[in-house]
Amino acid sequence: MAHPVDNSNSSFATRAIHHGYDPQDEHGALTPPLHLTSTFSFATAEQGGEMFQGERPGYIYSRISNPTLDLLERRIANLEGGEAALANSSGMGSITSVLWTFLESGDEVIVDKTLYGCTFAFMQHGLSKFGITITHVDMTNPENLIKTMNAHTKIVYFETPANPNMRLVDIAAISLIAKAGGARVVVDNTYATPLLTRPLELGADLVVHSATKYLGGHGDLVAGLVVGNMEDLIRIRMEGMKDMTGSIMAPFNAMLITRGLKTLELRMQRHCENAMTVARQLETHQSVEKVYFPGLESFEQHDLAKRQMADFGGMIAFEVAGGMQGGIDTMNRLNMIQRAVSLGDAETLIQHPASMTHSTYTPEERAEHGISEGLIRLSIGLENVDDILEDLMPALPTKTSKVAA
Repeated sequence: MAHPVDNSNSSFATRAIHHGYDPQDEHGALTPPLHLTSTFSFATAEQGGEMFQGERPGYIYSRISNPTLDLLERRIANLEGGEAALANSSGMGSITSVLWTFLESGDEVIVDKTLYGCTFAFMQHGLSKFGITITHVDMTNPENLIKTMNAHTKIVYFETPANPNMRLVDIAAISLIAKAGGARVVVDNTYATPLLTRPLELGADLVVHSATKYLGGHGDLVAGLVVGNMEDLIRIRMEGMKDMTGSIMAPFNAMLITRGLKTLELRMQRHCENAMTVARQLETHQSVEKVYFPGLESFEQHDLAKRQMADFGGMIAFEVAGGMQGGIDTMNRLNMIQRAVSLGDAETLIQHPASMTHSTYTPEERAEHGISEGLIRLSIGLENVDDILEDLMPALPTKTSKVAA
């Protein structure tokens, strides 16, 4: 096992580069080794038996743990302020592993009004088939949770900022209410990353990430992470992941994410700077009807964003004149900006939630949950911001088309 250098008092960037690894434990290798093995041998039969009984630390089988994954897990736990973490094969693998661990028939999950499309589908069309009640409430007002909590509520789940409409949830306020009622709080921190928001420090119990996005940062992998206290993470690893979902991350992907964490602070600074500039420009355009970005003074939850986020992220949602067709026409006029789902890549990406990431909702459900048909989601990349604006602004509808609409 590794003997990492103590850097607990170091800055975020330093811990993202060094935490959990000492090159001298691996023959001086500056880059941590990649362990491409499915199984591990034991020095003696007794040693193997002790590992299976949990009496001796060590590695048994890569569906349970692997040294390359172990380093990533320790590093992301440190960055999130948690005791332990679990690496999964996708963000949905992390979410499903968590929920299958702590829920049983008759339980209730209270969720915010807006969720990523696949999370919404898993809960509404998946968990509900097994006698689990899914209740949506508007968590932008914590009083709504107080009115809804009951003896069956086992998990309170939300995203902040929410995908795709950028709604924020007051993590501290919601966590106080949920814990008073005996429920675990699970927060999807994909949009913010631990650099901008650390939900565990604000009272949440578990944090989930689609590591596919900002943590990996280069659009070349699919992965998920869970962070929380040691007791919960052992249960999720041995029940929800090992026995129920089998959603284990590949060692090669763990290596890529560990590499991505080394540049996370630098990349997020550029994402945030670019997004602020683009959001301000969009807000002044005559054909843009509404911009949703936490950094804008016009954003309804701007004060909460300033309290809860160290910066405002790289995601923007906006409405253009002409509704859905206006948005489609805008996307089709772009050249450098890529029409693609996902987010957090070096490239600027644009997509239409109603027909793409949130098409699992019916039109009625989208209206109910605050996802308009004309909403456009923009993931601001690392390009020069002038180049982003040069491509985006001319693609927007003209004043004439807005009047005609």
